[in-house]
Amino acid sequence: MGASAVALTGFAAWTLLLVLSIGMLRVSLVFTGRRAPNKFDPGGADVSDFSRRLCRAHANCYENLPIFGALIAVALGTGQQSLTDDLAMIVLYLRIGQSLVHVASSSNPAVNLRFLLFLGQWGVMLVMATRLLLA
Repeated sequence: MGASAVALTGFAAWTLLLVLSIGMLRVSLVFTGRRAPNKFDPGGADVSDFSRRLCRAHANCYENLPIFGALIAVALGTGQQSLTDDLAMIVLYLRIGQSLVHVASSSNPAVNLRFLLFLGQWGVMLVMATRLLLA
């Protein structure tokens, strides 16, 4: 499997890991009696600030996965993965970094770093899109 396919699989796996983390957190709170099972805010604010940030980090992933997935699908489907292979893992690393910073803190420096990581992802994906369009 080439770098583009690995990065897309990694992005999907990271998104899955975040949603599983949300589920495990909620289940642990229900089983320990700290949360009622019938109370649910999809934004996570009903649990804790950490849960809210975890839910937003997951949402950031599923909001961006289709765009990244489409670019990689075009590259793989047209046999032009050489145009994305050198950049695909960078997007994945930036995405994981953004998620980790998001979950760790909502301080001003963390928000600024998160935004830089977000811009990095979009900049790399813009380069990928441009390469594919011009090929």
